[in-house]
Amino acid sequence: MIEPETTSCPCCAGQLHRIGEDVSETLDRVPAVLRVLRTIRPKYACRACEEAIVQAKAPARLIEGGMVSTALVSHIAVAKYGWHSTLYRQMQILSGQGVLVNRQTLARWMKRLAWWVKGLYELQLRVMHANPRLFCDETPIRVLDPGRGRSKICQFWAHAVDDRPWNGPAPPAVAYVFAPSRGKKEIANQLTDFSGILQVDAYAAYKAIEKDSRISGKIELAFCLAHARRKFVAVFKTTQSPFAKEVIEQIAVIYGIEAKIRGMEAERRRAFRQLESRPMMEALKARLLAVKDGLSRQSPLTTAIDYTLNHWTGLTLFLEDGRLEPDTNIVERSIRPVALGRKNALFCGDEGGGETWAILASLLNTAKLNGLDPETWLTDVLERIVSGATKNDQLHELLAWNWKAAREAETNKAAA
Repeated sequence: MIEPETTSCPCCAGQLHRIGEDVSETLDRVPAVLRVLRTIRPKYACRACEEAIVQAKAPARLIEGGMVSTALVSHIAVAKYGWHSTLYRQMQILSGQGVLVNRQTLARWMKRLAWWVKGLYELQLRVMHANPRLFCDETPIRVLDPGRGRSKICQFWAHAVDDRPWNGPAPPAVAYVFAPSRGKKEIANQLTDFSGILQVDAYAAYKAIEKDSRISGKIELAFCLAHARRKFVAVFKTTQSPFAKEVIEQIAVIYGIEAKIRGMEAERRRAFRQLESRPMMEALKARLLAVKDGLSRQSPLTTAIDYTLNHWTGLTLFLEDGRLEPDTNIVERSIRPVALGRKNALFCGDEGGGETWAILASLLNTAKLNGLDPETWLTDVLERIVSGATKNDQLHELLAWNWKAAREAETNKAAA
């Protein structure tokens, strides 16, 4: 409230009276406050017998014997695995606020945090694999290898589900799995409990798992139209091929139809695709076959055409099922946070650090996908797990989408 210097009339010196006000608002920020929480547990003894001593149990802590609260550990985890700020940078920020903590201590906190929520992470992965449609992709991560005096290349495999494009039942979720390689054996081991349509790029490991005895007959592959398009974009950029441009424009029309039907129910999406997209895809295939006959085997355009035709069944599977997407963009968007974190952190200190990264990034990015503030969600989840308020058989209540639904129900009940 800003009052004038004087409320006396400049003309007659009489007292002015208030006739209104002007109000303006600006977005402001209150700087973070680091504080010490002191827990006092009085002891009581009997003066008569002088034997019995009564004292409340010490509350469980995230870091036993450590001098750090759940809220601070959550903040550090979200800053690193949710918003891509390295532990080194956070160490400097804390130092600027008068708190000296070395990077190794912060790393130990993250490892302990991942230990507490690993059960929730594994539950989320199982729930995602129970869905009959799954996206999958992978991205490399460097891990220090002290024995060889250099780093080695490991992998984050990203599993994703998201039924929002057709208003289906599965909430958006992503789970990263850390693995030492990107071989067929790794992804086959991860998908032994999955049965349904797996939407992926055309990496050989995905195509090889169809022959795995544990998976054979359980998984059908759907491929990515955006990857096929990229082949022709690369050709057009280098050769200015008119046919490559034609293919790109044809695929653009398909995506125009997809934009029109996004958010519709699955059956309506399928009907639109059968009516509008199928004839266009059939015409595209005919053109690809016709043009290929007149090309040299060494032509880059031939390579792009062969890629598309060789994966045609998987590329057009979305025409038959309104629940499917034409591409893997959902999982590619979900893998970007890992790529941003990798750009800032450069490498993991060891394989244990890679597993910690996978666990925490999975949970935090799923919270973000569900429209939650990841720090608020993680702090509450940790308080419930560490205190024992939520038991192991109740962990499903803490999954981001269930937690959000419970909070919304509480808010609606309070408002009513």
